[in-house]
Amino acid sequence: MRAAMSGQYGSPETVRIVDTSDPVPRAGELLVRVNAAAVTAGDARIRAGRFPHGFGTLARLGIGLQGPRRPALGAVFSGTVERLGSPTADSAQFAVGDEVVGMTGARMGAHAELVAVSAKRITAKPAGVSHADAAATLFGGTTALHFLRDRASLGEGQRVLVNGAAGSVGSAAVQLAHGMGAIVTGVCSERNRDRVASLGASETIDYEKQPVSILRGNYDLVFDAVGNITRERGLQLVTLDGKVVLAAANLADMVRGGGRIFVGAAPERASNFATLLSMTLAGSFDPLTRVLGGLGKIHEAHAIIDSGRKVGNLVILPQEA
Repeated sequence: MRAAMSGQYGSPETVRIVDTSDPVPRAGELLVRVNAAAVTAGDARIRAGRFPHGFGTLARLGIGLQGPRRPALGAVFSGTVERLGSPTADSAQFAVGDEVVGMTGARMGAHAELVAVSAKRITAKPAGVSHADAAATLFGGTTALHFLRDRASLGEGQRVLVNGAAGSVGSAAVQLAHGMGAIVTGVCSERNRDRVASLGASETIDYEKQPVSILRGNYDLVFDAVGNITRERGLQLVTLDGKVVLAAANLADMVRGGGRIFVGAAPERASNFATLLSMTLAGSFDPLTRVLGGLGKIHEAHAIIDSGRKVGNLVILPQEA
């Protein structure tokens, strides 16, 4: 199969398209032919060796000292079941030819023509959702859903500030918060104001004119999808019992999380995938999908993310030339 492989940490050009052996599914796993895969900010951080403040040494010890130990990046995919490993109770519900969507977690490997993945990490793709939209739905959607619904218990009528409202996680947070009945303010650039408003933000703030460091507010919840709102700054922006989500927290804020501060990684649950995909199918969730093309477009995807101007979700199609 062909795969996009990252070598040493560095620029987008360090990623190479190579021929490599097909993965072999283990017990309870499926071999999936990848029709679409998301290229995320997480992929770009790993490729560049660029981690939140305080995580550099720890991340390199876990991921690789000079470059990723698992060079085929990509954790979000949509595709077709090609082969089954030894069956288990979880994998028995799937068959060759099924269209599925999932996430691979730390194993990554989705930026390739084939990926082996645990049946626990996938769900059926609705027929009315394209592979590209399915892959685009999960990364930001699972993070926003976890923090807003499961951690912060967002309620109707609450006032929410979303920082980074045009990105993958931020745009999902705007939509989900709006769908939960919250009053949403989105922080974004002027060029993305209309798009963010169309997702459900009743107000937008141009960060180039009003940086987050000088924002004023009395919000019930601050959701930072960028990583430039500290724990202290977040608490200044909310009410006395308001909550702060730091979806891209640095090490210090991660250690000091708790109480009204929510940090950490979102779990990759098939039930959440199905919830989000049903919303995409119904038209109540827009994954803001931008399809770039085949594996050869991986460099462009990484460059767009590095520019800091990515809107929504970038998707590549590994089966295309």
